Amino acid sequence: MFKRRSDTVLHVAEPAQLMDFLIAKMGGMARSSVKQLLGQRRVKVGKAVQTRHDFALQPGDTVTVLSGRGNVELKHPKLRLVYEDDDLIVVEKKPGLLTVPSTPGSSETTVLSILRAYVKKQNARAGIYVVHRLDRETSGLLVFARSEELQHYMRTYWRDLVTERTYIALVEGTLNPSEGKITTWLTEDKRNAIVYSSPVDDGGDIAITNYKVLKSSHGPSSQEREHSPLKGEMERGYSLVELHLETGRTNQIRVHMASKGCPVVGDRKYGHGNEFSPIDRLCLHAKVLEFIHPVTEQRVRFESPVPKEFMKPLC
Repeated sequence: MFKRRSDTVLHVAEPAQLMDFLIAKMGGMARSSVKQLLGQRRVKVGKAVQTRHDFALQPGDTVTVLSGRGNVELKHPKLRLVYEDDDLIVVEKKPGLLTVPSTPGSSETTVLSILRAYVKKQNARAGIYVVHRLDRETSGLLVFARSEELQHYMRTYWRDLVTERTYIALVEGTLNPSEGKITTWLTEDKRNAIVYSSPVDDGGDIAITNYKVLKSSHGPSSQEREHSPLKGEMERGYSLVELHLETGRTNQIRVHMASKGCPVVGDRKYGHGNEFSPIDRLCLHAKVLEFIHPVTEQRVRFESPVPKEFMKPLC
């Protein structure tokens, strides 16, 4: 990135929080002034804009205080900026937002269209490129590349670059056993927009999901059932499940949970939809995304909190 002549470049010699480091290095600057710098996106650690005052600096880090206002702030009710640098952008999306348009030329608001508008406010020639996707109703973390070359590289070597992908799902019933590995072969019927699972190799793509039940609730008592609008399947209760993907097939988690008899709550395609659901959404969330940064070759890790509504049926 082109550096303005009056930018201030500071080198970190020992571990410190960003706020304390800037106060010490910027001539006794007031905390309120440092917060303003951070809020205006005028502080970078390495190549990444940093807005957290408690960000942990390590020896060897470079902190740059920009002379002018930093990048335009991303503001959208369904999308939160988690991380950005000169190469990548990581965001957290809410349910109900497509990653990319469902049909070419569509004017529907998507993560891609929001980010395109965002980067063009910074630079009219800037582009943004999809690395991977989440279903419309799945919330959580997504990474985008700032160049077509980087997009191609990350897609080609995605399985080698990603060191952890963790999802959280609220499912119907209780998985048995409570921890294990699901391996099936998935075949996608694009005409009917559905994925079929086979326990044996039938020519489909192998899909591997590791799961662990974090918490379960028993079904309601007979008295509670009598006064509850939720009948049938929901008498089995719910389970909060942590899932680690070894492969990233279309609808993999949803199909695998349904194959175990415990579909994701709110899943209209492979489960019961909202028929028995106390929550008006698909209860699937991309919680952790960890990968090797393709440019710096450093491991980066991002985590998104579990949606609070997932916990309500477990209380």
